[in-house]
Amino acid sequence: MARISKYEQNASFAPQPVVWNAGLYIRLSREDGDKLESESVSSQRAITEQFVSSHYGIKIYDYYIDDGWSGTDFERPEFKRMFDDITAKRINCVIVKDLSRFGRNYVEAGKYLEVVFPMLKVRFIAVNDIIDSIENPSSMNTMIVPIKNIMNDEYCRDISTKVRSSLDIRRRQGKFIGSFAAYGYKKDETDHNKLIIDEEAAAVVRRIFDLFIGGYSMISISRLLNEQGILNPSEYKKSKGYNYKHSHRTQDCRLWCDTTVRRILTNELYIGNLVQKKNEVVSYKVHVCKAVDKDKYIRVENTHEPIISKEDFNKVQSLLSRDTRVSPKNSRLSVFAGFLKCADCGRAMQKKTITQPYKKYDYYVCSTFRKLDKSKCTKHSIRSDILEETVLAVITKYIQIAVDFDKMIADINKRKSTDNRSSILFSAIDTQKAEIDTAKKMLLDLYPDYKAGILSLENYLALKEKYENQVAKGESYIVELQARVEQNARGVDDGNEFISRFKKHRGLSELSREVLVELVDNIYIHEGGAIEIHLKCRDEFLAATEYIYNNTLNKVSV
Repeated sequence: MARISKYEQNASFAPQPVVWNAGLYIRLSREDGDKLESESVSSQRAITEQFVSSHYGIKIYDYYIDDGWSGTDFERPEFKRMFDDITAKRINCVIVKDLSRFGRNYVEAGKYLEVVFPMLKVRFIAVNDIIDSIENPSSMNTMIVPIKNIMNDEYCRDISTKVRSSLDIRRRQGKFIGSFAAYGYKKDETDHNKLIIDEEAAAVVRRIFDLFIGGYSMISISRLLNEQGILNPSEYKKSKGYNYKHSHRTQDCRLWCDTTVRRILTNELYIGNLVQKKNEVVSYKVHVCKAVDKDKYIRVENTHEPIISKEDFNKVQSLLSRDTRVSPKNSRLSVFAGFLKCADCGRAMQKKTITQPYKKYDYYVCSTFRKLDKSKCTKHSIRSDILEETVLAVITKYIQIAVDFDKMIADINKRKSTDNRSSILFSAIDTQKAEIDTAKKMLLDLYPDYKAGILSLENYLALKEKYENQVAKGESYIVELQARVEQNARGVDDGNEFISRFKKHRGLSELSREVLVELVDNIYIHEGGAIEIHLKCRDEFLAATEYIYNNTLNKVSV
């Protein structure tokens, strides 16, 4: 056998050339300026393909394109697919246009470039940054790579800060910032930051408020809407062609549920107010939303046409704060649910039904006595029919008072047009102005007298304070007199809530929950059956009473 020289290389031991199966990774997002041709998908594709064509031993296995994905994290679908191909050893080379296309998260990008890829023996190439981990290993080991990654990270942080600030400014201007308008509204086609009413959905919103005020529970409302085949908000948007997704998913997202009804009942949007920035992302790197404290919400009133009146909205908020329960067998609350309280312990009264051979009747009893501890409170029971008759009688009485007040105030305001009340007030204003002018003239003369030695410093300061106080008090009194003039011209019936609320129920013959919601605050039941009714608009009632009393006297006090 011929001897082989030690200088001759044995072909069987010669190193085999490495075949680089490359994945061309391309990423584009709005933050990178997608209107710039240098950052377009086609441009990145052309640059990476040209690099492969000019380098022997590299062949393209596949393209991985994350179009519209941020580089602040690596939770991108195509990047994940590429990494799966890496771990399956289908590719062993990653080529990008530059480091910013790979990622803009300094920590995560460094982990892949310095730990993960070397461990998996993956070649990394950034064409424009002249980085190649195999042909030029030193390009990966210099300070340039981490510095560029830091700069890319800082770029995202700066853009995020500017975008957040810009969005907050637009929110404070009353502009709607959101992908989809809330149920009941739609975006104006000429101005997507403005909301207009979607009448089809708005009709359902109005019905939900009416049903709730009328005594239906939220579960009963959702059940009724489902029975009638009305699409819930998310399905309604999909039926209109919107690619809508929401975070409040139920087991069957096609159906209404009580939480959806509650969100509608508590949303200020329906009275014309925009309340925005209820949630925000944790940071530009952590794309997870967190709830914002209520005091940091951005709230702007009267930004669009309301669907629900403020009066009805406030009624609903008041009802939501009450302790109301309904039996699963019933769809509606009883008339007094949430309004009856024990006068001693303050807890809600509970309804109980007694069935006897020849009659059936309801009565209310203190919940503390019935369910908690009989030693803590007494029964405080009262029959439902007696309670209803009493409350109806009291409300009817105050309705008549409101009607009488309305007539009396109309007569007073009519008479005011011929009396001299306003002229007396104007005369008092003129007198005060004259006194102020006199005090100001005295102030002007004080300093020359002090400089001339007529007044001592002590007398000068005392007189100066005296006349300045006269001017201040006089100006304050003029403001008060002018307010009286305006009230005298206007009268009390313009906007007196007691009169307007009660008189519209003239002729009431039957007590309903709607009437109770509008006119009654709370009803307290005392031991022994005494009933204490707190009506709404007590301050307005006293104001009307005082106005009538003061204007019935034949004198004017200024």
